[in-house]
Amino acid sequence: MPAKITRRGMFRATAGAITLAHLPAAAASRHQWPIREGADTPKLCLGVSPKADEGTMRRIKQLGIDYVLMGGPPIPWTEANLRAIIDRFKQNGLTVCNMMISGFPNVIYGRPGRDEEIEKVQQSIRAAGRVGLPVIEYNFYAHRLVEGYYEEPGRGGAGMTAFDYDRVKDLPPLPQEGVHSAEALWKNLEYFLKAIVPVAEEAGVRLAVHPNDPPPAISRGSAQILSTVEGWKRVIQIVDSPANGITFDPGVTRELGEDPVEVCRYFASRDRINHAHYRNVIVHKPYEKYVEVFPDEGQVDMFAVMRELVRHKYTRWIYPEHPRALDWDRQHPGFAAYYPGGGGYTGEAYNVAYARAMLQAALSLRD
Repeated sequence: MPAKITRRGMFRATAGAITLAHLPAAAASRHQWPIREGADTPKLCLGVSPKADEGTMRRIKQLGIDYVLMGGPPIPWTEANLRAIIDRFKQNGLTVCNMMISGFPNVIYGRPGRDEEIEKVQQSIRAAGRVGLPVIEYNFYAHRLVEGYYEEPGRGGAGMTAFDYDRVKDLPPLPQEGVHSAEALWKNLEYFLKAIVPVAEEAGVRLAVHPNDPPPAISRGSAQILSTVEGWKRVIQIVDSPANGITFDPGVTRELGEDPVEVCRYFASRDRINHAHYRNVIVHKPYEKYVEVFPDEGQVDMFAVMRELVRHKYTRWIYPEHPRALDWDRQHPGFAAYYPGGGGYTGEAYNVAYARAMLQAALSLRD
C-alpha cells in the first residue's frame, strides 16, 4: 500500500484507515538522543576473565560497554587482590560491577568445615565493600546438570545451546557430592544467608543468587531448590533485606514455563533484583527440554522485560549473555565457545546491539 510521511512524523497510509504513529519521534520530544546509560538507568555489562588482556578490554569498550563482571579470586578475597583487579580494568575504562564468589562446598552440603568457609565468605564481602564492588553473585547447586547440554543448529547453521533432561535424568550421584534433599539444602542455605546477609548490609554490598540452570527438579539424585519461582521467593524471605536478592534471568524464567514479565515485576517491585541476565529461549517442555536462541527469535518478549525493569527504576547491571555460535567465532580459536552452541565476540556484539536497542527504546518511553 502506498504511504507518505506527514509533517508530524507519522507514516500514514494513503488508502485505507491504517495509521502508524512514529513512536520514537514522539518520544524524542521528551528525551535527548542518543539516550545514554547513566546513574538513573540500567547499565549493560559483559562477562570477562579477570586476567583479560588490554586487547580484550579494548574490544569490550568498542561495543560501548563500560562495565564488566567476572569470577572472583579464591576465598577469602582481600582488599589488595580485589583492588589489583579492579584498578587494572579501570585503567582501561572499565568498571568491575559484579564478581562471582565460590569455594564453599561444605556450606552447600552441610559438612564439617562450613563455618570456616562462611568466615572466608564474610571476609570476602567486607573486602568487596572496602573497594566499592557493588554486587557479589553466587550459585547454590548440589550438582549442576551441565551434562544435559548439547549443540543444536539454528538459523544459517549458527550454534544453539540445547538441553534435554531425558539424556541425563538417570545419571547417578557423584561420590564427592552425595545426595541431598530439598529440606537439607534449604536448611543449609538459610544457615548461610543468616550469616552473610548482615555482613553484606554493613559492607554496602548486594548479594545475587543465580537460579538453578538448567532447572530440572533433580540433578544427579539431589534436589535443586532454586529451580522454581517459589524457591526464588523463599530466598528473599529468609532474610528480608535489599542485600539479599536474586539474579533475574528471563531465559531461565521461561524455561520453567513462567511469564518473565510477571516474575520480573514481582522481584523488581520489591527491589530484590540485584543483577539481571538477558537472553531468550524456545521451550519444548518446561524444566526439561529447551533451546537457547538469538534474543530476537525466542518466546520471551524481550522488550516487555526491558520495559518492566525500566518501569521499576532498576539501575543496576544487565548482562546480555550466552552469545550464539557464529562462524567467525568458530574460525578464531581465541574466541571459542565455552559451552555447546555458545559463541564468542561476534555473538556478543549482536547481543549487546540488540539489548542496547531494547534499553534505549524502553528509556524513551519513560515519563
